[in-house]
Amino acid sequence: MSFPYSLHEKAYEEYIDAYHWYELRSTGLGDRFMNCVEKRIGFISVNPEYYSRKHGNFREAKVEDFPYMIVNEFFRNKKTIHISSIYHSKRNPKGKYRRKK
Repeated sequence: MSFPYSLHEKAYEEYIDAYHWYELRSTGLGDRFMNCVEKRIGFISVNPEYYSRKHGNFREAKVEDFPYMIVNEFFRNKKTIHISSIYHSKRNPKGKYRRKK
């Protein structure tokens, strides 16, 4: 069983910006990044409590082959996942924990 998820608007912007950055570096690299992110989000949607909590209810999952983390919250009572951010692990982590609006 997989749970539905939503992306914070800033997480979506980070995702698209990273895709374009990689695609500009090498044609197809952005698509590879997107596939790795989608694969990890798919895993999270099936196994929302797999990763340990890092900050309150937030969990972090590493994106395979890329220096990105997916920060998410699982709301057990609502059976939904909120993706707070998709951020580069070398970037200042301030703001990676964003609440669902």
